[in-house]
Amino acid sequence: MIRQHLCRKIGRLILALAALFTLLSAGAGQGQAQEEVTYRLKWLFNVSVVGDLYAEAHGIFAENGLHVTVKPGGPERDAIKELELGRAQFGVASADQVIRAVAKGAPIVVLAQLFQANPLQWIYRPDKTAFKSPADLKGKTIGITYGGNDETILRALLAKHHIGPKEVNLFSVRYDFTPFYEGKVDFWPLYRNAQAPIIGAKLRKAGEPFRFLSPDEFGIRFVANSVITARKMLAEHPALVKRFMGALLRGWRDALDPRNREKAVQTLLQFDRETPEEIVREQLPLTRSLMRPSPDFEFGKIDVAAWKQTEEIMRSQKLIPGRVRVEELLAPVGAKE
Repeated sequence: MIRQHLCRKIGRLILALAALFTLLSAGAGQGQAQEEVTYRLKWLFNVSVVGDLYAEAHGIFAENGLHVTVKPGGPERDAIKELELGRAQFGVASADQVIRAVAKGAPIVVLAQLFQANPLQWIYRPDKTAFKSPADLKGKTIGITYGGNDETILRALLAKHHIGPKEVNLFSVRYDFTPFYEGKVDFWPLYRNAQAPIIGAKLRKAGEPFRFLSPDEFGIRFVANSVITARKMLAEHPALVKRFMGALLRGWRDALDPRNREKAVQTLLQFDRETPEEIVREQLPLTRSLMRPSPDFEFGKIDVAAWKQTEEIMRSQKLIPGRVRVEELLAPVGAKE
């Protein structure tokens, strides 16, 4: 344990020195002041923001003449609101947040889509809960967060496969996984790349097999996190937007490149002090598979059809009063020169 701890500290020191060298080199090469930019994330520092942290820690923003303050998100830190108030120039929000905000008049646009498959899935035990298709959900107890994305996604899945709401038993979930461990709930919602490795490790230790229900596999394409900015920012500072996005996407591509695995792991451990290193090492490839399905996939690509489906799901469930025409909100980098 001591040796492992020492190696970890040495790894962080090397990472910090490398980042410092990169920053100094970039600053010397530019010979000019860097533009200040604030980037508000959707949630706390974890594996789902590894590319954002990588771009900052390894001087990629600095190489593009930017001094970017990457701020964690959370329940009281709304990126969309901060964009509207001018407290941030860029942010991260899920598609449903964007659509709700635009329905209320928020002038924001989407610059890139981070997840190509929604990481929100349901874990279940195949030895106790037989599942091959959505029809097998009938009579099962399924965990949801009332008012959360998982409720919206599940109801869309049930509707698509003609399963009535009374044909399943819904269970209100909290942060405590005990009801699932005790077998009181058949399907429990979690994030495949973040919580699943932690829960999976406990189940493996207990000798219990587990699998995941992915709504994407059954026709429900509900878009997760994307990079956003204000329409005014895009209109008045297109060059800055292009530089920021170029650096950000490069940071993500580098962080998800298997050849940079060790650097990505150490970068994340530098910011996320709560998650054990062995879990981080399992989370990283899972995140890669959700964000970059193949090595040649264009990271950040916006799935227009999935955005339209997300809007239609929200409209059909009366989560928005009417259409917002999501195709008009999507402004991927390079779409307009």
